[in-house]
Amino acid sequence: MLIARNTVVTLKYNVRDVDGTSIDEGTAPMVYLHGGYGGIFDRIEEELQGKAEGDALEVKLEPEDAFGEYDAELVVIEPRQLFPDNIEVGMQFERGSEDGDSEDALFTITDIADDKVVVDGNHPLAGIALVFACTVTAVRAATSEEITHGHVHGDHGHHH
Repeated sequence: MLIARNTVVTLKYNVRDVDGTSIDEGTAPMVYLHGGYGGIFDRIEEELQGKAEGDALEVKLEPEDAFGEYDAELVVIEPRQLFPDNIEVGMQFERGSEDGDSEDALFTITDIADDKVVVDGNHPLAGIALVFACTVTAVRAATSEEITHGHVHGDHGHHH
């Protein structure tokens, strides 16, 4: 079976930066619903279209194809009193928009100094080109329920 819209694809994969440093060893298989459901980066999905079990590929993702460019405006310094006492560098939290119109953003605490806390709304991999290497290990037709829900069910998928 070839990878096409509304197939469930299983990949053995790894991700590294362009210098070869490992980002994700892919210890568990990646399973996603193919066809624009947002389960994998669009560029990778495009490259996988028409592939079959056993096919391998390597895709270089520029930042705009992956986690976006680094945006310095997403780094903000906040007063320490806005946070609980037990915060640590590396902690993450969601921060809703003030106007309520945009999605909640995930922020990471990158520094704590005296009465200030530095938080960064960039994804940790923002601004980094990545190399995604994979082998297709399985392709099957999606169930009607998976198509309706827009994601894979069962092993390595979503459980309701």
